[in-house]
Amino acid sequence: MSTEQLPKMTVQTANQLAALPLKCLDLPFPYKTGVVFPDSSLLGAPAGYHPAFYGCFDWHSSVHGHWMLVRLLKMFPDMDRAAEIRTRLAQHLTAENIQTELQLFKGKENKSFERIYGWSWLLQLQRELLTWNDPLGKELSRNVQPLASHFATAYVDFLGKLMYPIRVGEHTNLAFGLCLAWDYAQTTGDKALQTAIHDAAMRFYGKDKNAPVAWEPGGYDFLSPSLEEADLMRRIMPEKEYRPWLYAFLPGLFQNPITILQPGQVKDRTDGKLVHLDGLNLSRTWCLDAIARHGGKNQQAIQALANKHLLTSFPQIASGDYAGEHWLASFAVYLLTAEQQ
Repeated sequence: MSTEQLPKMTVQTANQLAALPLKCLDLPFPYKTGVVFPDSSLLGAPAGYHPAFYGCFDWHSSVHGHWMLVRLLKMFPDMDRAAEIRTRLAQHLTAENIQTELQLFKGKENKSFERIYGWSWLLQLQRELLTWNDPLGKELSRNVQPLASHFATAYVDFLGKLMYPIRVGEHTNLAFGLCLAWDYAQTTGDKALQTAIHDAAMRFYGKDKNAPVAWEPGGYDFLSPSLEEADLMRRIMPEKEYRPWLYAFLPGLFQNPITILQPGQVKDRTDGKLVHLDGLNLSRTWCLDAIARHGGKNQQAIQALANKHLLTSFPQIASGDYAGEHWLASFAVYLLTAEQQ
């Protein structure tokens, strides 16, 4: 497979992918809530307590739907529906709406709501807004900052108490969340958050060897526990330390042929859990791309494996079923616009 045949982020691709969150950003139902009701005050439509992020089936999918629209606008300010995107962002990310969102997270019953995945995507959204040289971006980043600051502080507190890493393939995967939070902390110069993430990563993962990749994937995975850990540690460790750690942690990636971590297969894209494996293939792609860049060995074979994952699931993003369409485009944008860190 030549690189010319691989998907690339063009304005045409951006227009196609942006259409998916635009379909659901203001779609209040179906909706899956994860909040704890402390009393009857939250009984009612989710838009009442999630006025910014009530669409796209659940809170975190709405958050990263907003993120991808900001990122695409920054890359292609004249893309189709640019004016509509700007209007929708301005309507959702008002100071008042964010304050209402914040109040939910301040309550003791919901202080862990959307930890880790949603917290991390909100930080990534704020990072995107802060680096958008546009009057709207500056306004929206001011509006969102109180919620981002809350999560940054909550992360430091949480990591100081967490005794064991969370090695799962779904929303509570610690390593993926810390990747997004680390990038936010670096951009904003949040030294407290950087230190907390660095110390937790080294404590939990610094001595890991021989990841149990034969156990991957799980049936509902959209993240690879082993690859997300590797993607975090490349941020944390100097390259001269990272490469020996990586070779000991994922030795199978540095053998030919590579027989581990083959793409996940989806048999029913109308099943909201089974379609997670399309997301797994996309998230594995960005991790493998980074390993190919930073690993120092077997680059061609690792990149070929990344491309195989990409081609397995990228054509399935617009499947026609809401189970995948409400979120997969964000993963596609994340991998196609990945920064060459």
